[in-house]
Amino acid sequence: NAMTTVNSATSSTGTASSSSSTSSATSSADIQNQFLTLLVAQLQNQDPLNPMENAEFTSQLAQMNTVNGIEKLNSSLNTLLAGYGEAQAMQAAVMIGKNVMVPGNNLPLSAKPEGEDASRPPALGGLMLSSAADEVTVTIKDASGKTVQTQSLGSQSAGSMYFAWDGKDDAGNEMAAGNYSFTVEAKVGGEKVEAKAMQIGMVNAVVRNNNGFSLDLGSMGEVSFSDVHKII
Repeated sequence: NAMTTVNSATSSTGTASSSSSTSSATSSADIQNQFLTLLVAQLQNQDPLNPMENAEFTSQLAQMNTVNGIEKLNSSLNTLLAGYGEAQAMQAAVMIGKNVMVPGNNLPLSAKPEGEDASRPPALGGLMLSSAADEVTVTIKDASGKTVQTQSLGSQSAGSMYFAWDGKDDAGNEMAAGNYSFTVEAKVGGEKVEAKAMQIGMVNAVVRNNNGFSLDLGSMGEVSFSDVHKII
């Protein structure tokens, strides 16, 4: 019986292949060798009265090429991703010591230096407008949510911009060092314009994680490399 012969040949061939390629049965070369051995056995033992059709033969060859092509593609992608990771690491390392603008509303205020003539460095914040506005207002708040100072930035074009806070309240009193926050409101013709708070922090270190690289901004925590809107 032709079918019995094919099954017998296939079984014996499969046993031989399995014993010779136990350590790398999933590699492309082993898959091709096994496939070709089975295909030759199938051709040798096919029923002369019902031979394999050309379409079926071509389909099996195409399947073998597909498996081989997928493995080569995966290898190329892994090489590409490794190169991309190294390039991203070099990019991120260059950013250490630079100020970056990222989404957020933190506004850290440093301590006032000793001495009457010592000037206090201002706290810097940012914002982004979806479109131009004729009235932009920034409200600075302390840790309890109490308003400390309100700034009117006037009219502004669409895009990102900065503002500075001198560390004083609306009455001119010096505020204690610490973490403050701010909110942004923008209008044009009395109608609200979408405004997004953007915090500014210095990159202290670059941290590798499962999702790529993140930037350590000190008291502002870690942010994703992809969250950086602007390097200042």
